[in-house]
Amino acid sequence: MKNLDFTHLSSSDITYIDSLYEQYQQNPEEVEHSWLKFFQGFEFAANTGAGGASEVSETKLRKEFNVFRLIQAYRSRGHLLSDTNPIRPRRDRDARISLSYYDLTEKDLDSVFMVGEFVGLGPSKLKDIVAHMQAIYCGKIGIEFSHINNTDVRRWVREKFETGAKSVNFPIDKKKRILSKLNEANVFESFLQTKYTGQKRFSLEGGETTIPALDALINKGSELGAKEFVIGMAHRGRLNVLANIIGKTYEYIFSEFEGNSIEQQQHQGDGDVKYHMGFTSIKKASNDEEVTLKILPNPSHLETISPVATGYCRAQIDIAYDNDESKIVPIVIHGDAAVAGQGIVYETLQMSELEGYRAGGSIHFVINNQIGFTTDFTDARSSNYSTSVAKMLDIPVIHVNGDEPEEVVFACELAMEFRQKFKKDVFVDMVCYRKHGHNEGDEPKYTQPHLYGLISKAKNPRELYLDKLLTSGAMNKELAKEMQDEFKNLLSDRFNNVKQAELPKKKKGPHQEWKNLRWSKAEDFDQSPKTAVKKADLEKILEAITTVPEGFKTLRKAQKLLDGRKKFFNGDAIDWSMAEMFAYGSLLMEGSNIRFTGQDVIRGTFSHRHAKVFDENTNTPYCGLDNITEDQGRVHIYNSLLSEYAVVGFEYGYSQGTPHALNIWEAQFGDFSNGAQILIDQFISAAESKWQRMSGLVLLLPHGYEGAGPEHSSCRPERYLQMCAEYNMVVGNFTKPANLFHALRRQLKWEFRKPLVVFTPKSLLRHPACTSTVEDFTKGSFQELIDDESVKAKDVKKVLFCTGKVFYDLLKKQEEDKRKDVAIVRLEQLYPLPEKKIAEVLKKYKGASCLWVQEEPVNMGYWTYLLRWRDTFKDFDVVARKASASPATGYSATHIREQEEIVTKAFK
Repeated sequence: MKNLDFTHLSSSDITYIDSLYEQYQQNPEEVEHSWLKFFQGFEFAANTGAGGASEVSETKLRKEFNVFRLIQAYRSRGHLLSDTNPIRPRRDRDARISLSYYDLTEKDLDSVFMVGEFVGLGPSKLKDIVAHMQAIYCGKIGIEFSHINNTDVRRWVREKFETGAKSVNFPIDKKKRILSKLNEANVFESFLQTKYTGQKRFSLEGGETTIPALDALINKGSELGAKEFVIGMAHRGRLNVLANIIGKTYEYIFSEFEGNSIEQQQHQGDGDVKYHMGFTSIKKASNDEEVTLKILPNPSHLETISPVATGYCRAQIDIAYDNDESKIVPIVIHGDAAVAGQGIVYETLQMSELEGYRAGGSIHFVINNQIGFTTDFTDARSSNYSTSVAKMLDIPVIHVNGDEPEEVVFACELAMEFRQKFKKDVFVDMVCYRKHGHNEGDEPKYTQPHLYGLISKAKNPRELYLDKLLTSGAMNKELAKEMQDEFKNLLSDRFNNVKQAELPKKKKGPHQEWKNLRWSKAEDFDQSPKTAVKKADLEKILEAITTVPEGFKTLRKAQKLLDGRKKFFNGDAIDWSMAEMFAYGSLLMEGSNIRFTGQDVIRGTFSHRHAKVFDENTNTPYCGLDNITEDQGRVHIYNSLLSEYAVVGFEYGYSQGTPHALNIWEAQFGDFSNGAQILIDQFISAAESKWQRMSGLVLLLPHGYEGAGPEHSSCRPERYLQMCAEYNMVVGNFTKPANLFHALRRQLKWEFRKPLVVFTPKSLLRHPACTSTVEDFTKGSFQELIDDESVKAKDVKKVLFCTGKVFYDLLKKQEEDKRKDVAIVRLEQLYPLPEKKIAEVLKKYKGASCLWVQEEPVNMGYWTYLLRWRDTFKDFDVVARKASASPATGYSATHIREQEEIVTKAFK
């Protein structure tokens, strides 16, 4: 009977139980077997206790089930009474777990109840049942699991917790390891506080149990088959984790405090502060198995690293671990204020079990300081817990007292077991405190004088654990002192090495994807590599993307689109969607993988792509790109959840693990990338300079003024261009479909990787003039600039420079008015700016007046960016919409008038 699961039964279910018992009395065989056994046992016990009475008292039955309800209350709400706060009493959360709430009194405490069977005690006195439940659910660990709808998951968590949490007591060797990790954590902080007084380090003091916690996760994970652990975390405790978990040598860390970091010596980027940096190492777990440990670099936008870490893990699952999610584990370390206050946590959790974004579940470890900078938790959230967002999923949340290292280790081991078994996220919320202010120069008593009065008197977790070990006789004082002295001496030696000896080199990780790539040089952008393909390859791709399996019932409209592709190809007029498909197909044929996600990318927002078609009767998808040749690369294309921030983070992380795959994110409309601005600012545009991390991620951002209003016209190109410097990324607005083809192929043909931002068209997707010939794909390479071949240089009096869709508006006017005195030059790549090619064109049209023409308001778009190249554009005038607060008008008539004015003024 201990296997029965009645977690969902609550106080309102007593009528249901009454009806079950009535059914049992009338026809026992119709009652479910487990309940049948319970009622039989209950009647036997009741009859025996009543001296053989023939009928069971209804009062006795109700009492029995009231005790059962009390048990369920402990299981569902016992965490509200658990002793998880090491520094101050918990707030009263109105748990309503007492005898009176269940129609029980102290007189019932010595009565024997059959429901003791449900908690593994057998028939037991009520006082023993209550003591048992309090010991499990109201001790130093509190657990939330009754919200889990999946019965198998809920039952597994309950049974694991109830058999292990009542009395956590590890063998002596494990106790010594825990103390050793606490020693490392504590002495490391003390040493830095002494040697580098006043320098920011975002100390782990008060939360030192984080170190044995992470050590336990890694050791348990290794036992359960994990080979790699990828950690994403914010600042607090990062240096300690780098030193005592990841294995970044003390020489490395101290050199950063000395202002002589190895990264600074090895690379000419701008660098970053020491508590943002990443590191990779190989260490041995306690079972003597080698594991790879990686902590990813991240900025001060705390939770942004969460989807990046899971994206990186998914990449390795796909390419290195043969889709085995148990081999690599993302560990995301949160602060309590951040996990409660940042919406990206919700977005990342929401994507965690979707086919396109699964990474086998993350282990979330919350270093719960009970404060965010200066804001108390009572002002930081409405929910009971900082982790309450986790209850959207069928996963447990474990709360544990940070001053109890063995309980923390137990919680972490349980979390790792859960993750490896169910491949789902799991949360461990370690409630601790922050000894200093937000940083070591901050005064926390300004805003929390009472709390920091308590903290100033508190023993740290190492001291408390050592006292516990000594009191219990598990360790003698001499051994404890010896362990601490050894580590202090080691730190002192390492500090001297920084002053005197040569610094050691990093140990490389196991993944070699980046091995044959190099950093870019300025001359790399003078000429694009050859990216043309054979016509026979295009024909093979065309056949794959225009046919479906026999018996596949394609929707009539979709079939018309497929047929149209052949028509365009045979007519030597290849449009944007076909150029895209040719780029993907050719790379796939060369063995590269494609990963493409975003909202509605399978069909395409503007119904142009149709990367998959769907059977009209069965809705079964078919992807022609996946069926070109037998030995091709794989295409992974997924419609994303309605998220930009987390999805772009995931794709950026994925690109970190797959430099030889084409990794693309497309915005539904270009301005939707605003929702991912933190990723674009802090990772995509700056990671190479800050952290020496390349990425080949492609952003496709639909852009163009067609009267769709302020939210669907501009992808805000000025923002991307403002961030361009030091060859950090490539930004383009293409007018030829073949240029998209070559740009996408160039991403993998370069010997380095750069993010590519493309301002993609909307109306041009079907514009009859926006096509390329077959020869455009079978010869040449990407064109950074396209000159006007329709005019003679000697006749030209005015040169219109432009980019993107406005070219076709200007072209129409040029053709209608037969203006052979005006040349239209298309700047296809805006950054890196093709200065030499611009200079050649300006020389060709020497003496002609030059205009920059754009659809966007003059304070937006490209003009202010181009002014950075004063020598090149010093004699240019500009034609644009007036400076505006909004990107575009919402009135169709106004849009048409403004567009006509731009074109007319350009040709005046």
